[in-house]
Amino acid sequence: MPAEELPTPGLGTLRNIDADQCARTVARAVEVGYRHIDTAQKYDNESLVGDGLDRAAVPRDDLFVATKIAESNLGYDDVLETADRSLERLGLDTVDLLYIHWPASSGETDRYDPEETIPAFNELFDDGAFRHFGVANFSVELIEEIDDRVEAPIFANQVEMHPLLQQAELAEYAQANDMYLVAYSPLLRGDLGRVPELTEIAAKHDATPAQVSLAWLMSKDNVVPIPKGRGDHLVENFRARDLELTPEDIETIENIDREFRIVDRPKGPWQW
Repeated sequence: MPAEELPTPGLGTLRNIDADQCARTVARAVEVGYRHIDTAQKYDNESLVGDGLDRAAVPRDDLFVATKIAESNLGYDDVLETADRSLERLGLDTVDLLYIHWPASSGETDRYDPEETIPAFNELFDDGAFRHFGVANFSVELIEEIDDRVEAPIFANQVEMHPLLQQAELAEYAQANDMYLVAYSPLLRGDLGRVPELTEIAAKHDATPAQVSLAWLMSKDNVVPIPKGRGDHLVENFRARDLELTPEDIETIENIDREFRIVDRPKGPWQW
């Protein structure tokens, strides 16, 4: 296991950009019991998350806050400058986990180059800007490429993960190398009700398909889901911690023979 426990489940904040709603959601999540809050430069809501953290009635040391450097900001100077701005927006002196958001060179503004990016992260770590180093959307090969270059051990890899994208290789690698696999989009963007294996298990436990997906993820060593949610869904998702799936339930989920990756979804109705 990694040296420090990562609270589970965490709260994802992608697309939560309404000022009051975002701040209220973060504060309410902390009230419910969430202690791990995830944001990113690309989400354009770090200041809103920071407002929510200010409203939360718990000590800062009880919270685990993560953000990500956008792929367009991964040149050496850009990492240093934008990380400082992220801290200002969040209202924090340090974040608990700082990720490289995407490694892929998919556009002209993408700047990921280990020769530039990793030294900048090392400098930020030495300066106390973050406590743990993370990567997001990295393959095993990309992790191994930088493993001996980073001063802080790789604490987490954040990837899309849910019952239709089970990430077995990355989960096994995380477990073998004492890092977390942080699962984003664990609720399939609200479409889990279309997966009959999950609806059947949910009915058996008087639970929801969302709770089944989260409980399945949390049953795995070193895997931490970060579902989005607000209002009653915040409570519903958090209560997935109390759902105990049977070995038969887990086998049913892991035998699902369809795969669907949200980030590659086509336009129109999703098909799987």
